Amino acid sequence: MKTILRSSELSCPSCIVKIEKTLKSIPGVTDAHVHFETARIDVDHDSSTGSVESLLKAVKSAGYDAWPSML
Repeated sequence: MKTILRSSELSCPSCIVKIEKTLKSIPGVTDAHVHFETARIDVDHDSSTGSVESLLKAVKSAGYDAWPSML
């Protein structure tokens, strides 16, 4: 399953690394990619183990705000 999140708080390359690393540490997440220019966060995960809420909590624990994209 692919979930797309958005964040308006991406201000530097270290933000990207921190968010991707945090998301990839969640069981069931197979990949996470942050697109700095579009403030988009693509997360590939197993829907049975990783909920959207758990992804949002992970981004918040990394110090950033995020919300589900309406795509």
